[in-house]
Amino acid sequence: MSTRKELPGRMLRLLSLLQSRREWSGRELAERLGVTERTVRRDVDRLRSLDYPVTGMTGTAGGYRLGPGTTLPPLLLDDDEAVAVALGLVGAAGGGVSGIAESSMRALAKLEQVLPARLRPQLAAVGSAAEAVPRPGVTQVDPGVLAVLARCCRNHEIVAFDYQSRQGTTTRRRVEPHQLLTLTWRWYLLAFDPSRDDWRIFRVDRISEVTPVLHRFTPRVLPAQDAATYLVESFAAAQYRHAVRLTVQLPAERVVDTFEGVVRGTVEPSGPDACVVRFSADTATLVLSLVVPIVALGAEFTVDEATPEVASMIAGVGERLTRSFAAAAESVASTSD
Repeated sequence: MSTRKELPGRMLRLLSLLQSRREWSGRELAERLGVTERTVRRDVDRLRSLDYPVTGMTGTAGGYRLGPGTTLPPLLLDDDEAVAVALGLVGAAGGGVSGIAESSMRALAKLEQVLPARLRPQLAAVGSAAEAVPRPGVTQVDPGVLAVLARCCRNHEIVAFDYQSRQGTTTRRRVEPHQLLTLTWRWYLLAFDPSRDDWRIFRVDRISEVTPVLHRFTPRVLPAQDAATYLVESFAAAQYRHAVRLTVQLPAERVVDTFEGVVRGTVEPSGPDACVVRFSADTATLVLSLVVPIVALGAEFTVDEATPEVASMIAGVGERLTRSFAAAAESVASTSD
């Protein structure tokens, strides 16, 4: 049996790399680890001696792959890694994946059994003391769909699926999956769609009938710093049915900070003490909910543009607030007299 002490930090890093991707060339591994290819070969031999099934690949460049095996050593995690895994499983219970709460707790119980004895109390403590509260109203996604999409992302494999648009129409799509992302309890797939010659973002809860095509593709360069940046910027610039544009008499940084997270729109400076804010959404109610934090700032602002339903809703809310607080002020005045 192997122990934590038998695997130095570099070999644990090597094992992590082999687990993260289907195959690696010796040169790639050497560059990632900051060592020579000869050192990589020695470390691979050491992993094999500890019963990790690392297979060599023939060809011009050669390479390595971590294959399936039934004699793998016990799971090796340090203290921080064990806590991170436990918190991840607990947090997953509050996500938008169907049946994940029960599955997470079962996985946590199994994980406790295969960890070294010294780490089990920490894992048990986290599991019993932490709990994620599910967000109501979030559409659940099929964990099987997530698993297939994740595998296709990892293996650079084309995937086909049925996709339901916001309008309710369903089309068959065939894409090059890049990455799965989660934002505000929803799962998204970022992929390149060759039929549209462009990048697309798909809500996973609208994906069904997923089928790997079994054709590999060469990953394309993403037109953004990373996938998360692309997702957020796409949402901010998206054009939906309802929209509003405001000029707010506050610095842009102050307005952005108010949302304490992702801003579902754009905030652009208009001088040192003012900014232009634009929100867009599928419903007028959602647009109004985005305007409310701006009103709560207490700064002067003007509505420069708004779709008719949004303008009517904002005006109606303003009138109701004026009437309600006018009545409350009269009541306080009469009581004071």
